[in-house]
Amino acid sequence: MKLADTVITVTPMREQEEAPAQEGRRISTREAAELLGVKPETVYAYVSRGRLSSRSNPGGRGSTFDPKEVEALARRNRREPAGSSPAGGTLSVRTRITLIDRDRYYFRGVDATELAARHSYEEVAEWLWTGVLRPGATFTAPEASVAVARRAVDSLPEHTGPTDRLRVAAVAAATADPLRFDLSEEAVLGTARTLIPTLVAALPPQRHDHRDDGPLAHRLWARLSGREASTAALHALDTALGLLVDHDLAASTLAVRVAASARAHAYAAVSAGLGVLEGPLHGAASGLAHRMLLDVLDRGTAAPVISDELRAGRRVPGLGHRLYPGEDPRARALFALLEEIPDAAPALAAARDVVATTARHVPLHANVDLALAVLTASSGMHASAGETIFAVARTAGWIAHILEEYGEAPLRMRPSGHYVGERPPQPLPEQ
Repeated sequence: MKLADTVITVTPMREQEEAPAQEGRRISTREAAELLGVKPETVYAYVSRGRLSSRSNPGGRGSTFDPKEVEALARRNRREPAGSSPAGGTLSVRTRITLIDRDRYYFRGVDATELAARHSYEEVAEWLWTGVLRPGATFTAPEASVAVARRAVDSLPEHTGPTDRLRVAAVAAATADPLRFDLSEEAVLGTARTLIPTLVAALPPQRHDHRDDGPLAHRLWARLSGREASTAALHALDTALGLLVDHDLAASTLAVRVAASARAHAYAAVSAGLGVLEGPLHGAASGLAHRMLLDVLDRGTAAPVISDELRAGRRVPGLGHRLYPGEDPRARALFALLEEIPDAAPALAAARDVVATTARHVPLHANVDLALAVLTASSGMHASAGETIFAVARTAGWIAHILEEYGEAPLRMRPSGHYVGERPPQPLPEQ
């Protein structure tokens, strides 16, 4: 049974009676808002977007508007279809994958932190894709797919970032799959089970004794750290992958669903997600937190580090999340595991110092980026390792959203644009 089409939530607009405007008379912001059936703040938003023009009162207090222009805008608004309100609609896609509610989140109705703590990343991914738990699930990459992905990644400049490497590996793997255009559920699941291990295998190993079999977390560790991994450290990495597998409609996931709505194959849709993930406000955030923790450890205290961040006009990385008023449940779960790892103690202390120092002025809680930074900084990994972990983990979630979007009407993820430029006809530009 298909989910409902995209729902656009908009502010309802009251129908207004059109009264003839008096010649030369201008109206106040309040009167303009009443004519448009919106709040005064929305009137100012119309002005800032070029949909209305205003004139300041002679005394400098408030603005006035041309009633004819306001009435024309009201008529246009009433003709616009639901979901394209210039007042600012909220895109809301119905999904059965992830629910975020009251500082907790759930995968298909199951507490996500408990699921990630008790099951491997592969098992969590299978649950997300199918709603069926497959104990002992493992992902194996075909040799041909790995070979072409490795050749493509090895040809990149040495300074290439992890997300670029993964994106190139995904595109290369697609070329080795003649069945990539089969969008059936069975085919996409087959792609998912081979693409994720291919992405990991394509990354350059940090250890000579690396293996390309066994749990995915073990294979990924050898691509991120040259150290021998303890059982507790491997469990922390595996749990981190499970915790990060999905988080509702994050920016990268929305990009993936837009690509899937246009019926791009799974490799291409994943590549779209990787492109968005590279932003410093998304997948790369843990790298900023990693560098901050190293700075705190080097200087012995968080106070000067926090001061430098704020003086430079930057947010303190690893703190706060707009979806969680309290502590990010992913951070809470990962911190609990890191406390069992002796090597993580210094980085954990630095993270606590960051939170405590910032809390003197702003009550922000740690988010998963800070916890991920503790894991990478204490494991001898590069600052970009958190971005790699995030990308590999989230690929499984993207596959779940791809499958869900393929079950919907194609091209439904198509919002309407609101032109705010010069009204035509305009003269041709002079040469």
